[in-house]
Amino acid sequence: MQIDLRSDTVTKPTPGMVEAMQNAKLGDDVYAEDPTVNALQARLAKMFGKDKALFFPTGTMANQAAIKLHTQPGEQVICDKYAHIYNYEGGGVSFNSGVSCKLVDGQRGMMTAQQVMEAINPPDFYHSPLTTLVALENTTNKGGGACWDFQEIKKIKSICETHNLGLHLDGARLWNALETTNESPTEYGAVFDTISVCLSKGLGCPIGSVLIGNEAIMEKALRFRKMLGGGMRQVGVLAAAGLYALDHHRTRLTDDHIKAKAIGKTLQKSDYVAEVQPIETNIVIFELAAHINSEAFIKKLKSKNILISNMGGGKLRMVTHLDYTDDMHEILLETLESVS
Repeated sequence: MQIDLRSDTVTKPTPGMVEAMQNAKLGDDVYAEDPTVNALQARLAKMFGKDKALFFPTGTMANQAAIKLHTQPGEQVICDKYAHIYNYEGGGVSFNSGVSCKLVDGQRGMMTAQQVMEAINPPDFYHSPLTTLVALENTTNKGGGACWDFQEIKKIKSICETHNLGLHLDGARLWNALETTNESPTEYGAVFDTISVCLSKGLGCPIGSVLIGNEAIMEKALRFRKMLGGGMRQVGVLAAAGLYALDHHRTRLTDDHIKAKAIGKTLQKSDYVAEVQPIETNIVIFELAAHINSEAFIKKLKSKNILISNMGGGKLRMVTHLDYTDDMHEILLETLESVS
């Protein structure tokens, strides 16, 4: 039995999801004629209280399209130094949109409204890039699955309105945040101009993210998706997985969170661990004691059929997910207690 905790993207479709995919009604989505894609887009737009939603093959592509919607070449986006759009999207911010990132030194991937305010370049100072967009990420990947304080988000929104800045949410794991906090999708839709949500992480779909926004900002989204190579044909077979996941896989995310916290408690009691970051959702980030070699530790776990990620800088990561069973959980905890 292999226990793969490298990411929540390693899951396989469940039997019910496969059945939904097999029975999906299909059409050509480039002509906007795939009924299942259209149903998924309409459902998510309504869920977040927005006009439109557009299906993308990846979260990176959805985020990159959103940045293009909000900016022009030479401008600047404010984001935390841990932001996915800066660290894990292949330099796409500069390559695709010709914009730069103003990095903020936040806490676990989360900035304060005051930090955002201080990061805005004076619009009349032509020596610096024009600030036009603020991008947040919830939950934060490098921040260990941390959930934003929604009141702080609303303060940032107020600053964006005052300074005429767009506000985008990389909501790759927003579903995890929503199961942890008391906020609703409509509350997020009321604050953010654009939101990308992922279907292939916690929800267990084989592929897919959706970009959501109102008509005015989303007008060119279809063109940008085409430019980025995201035009797809009978893609309803994948959209059906998303519809199934929204019906069956959202509330079970709490199980992933419970397991992640149990892993954290076991690690905290281990003498080979120096620190475990606070755990709110399904991501566990920890650092080994100074005398423990990270690569050797990863290899030792791999020899026991347990896979985890090396995030660099001495940080290791485990991510719980749909395919991480109760039996696997017991084996992992026993292994972590005995390994050194």
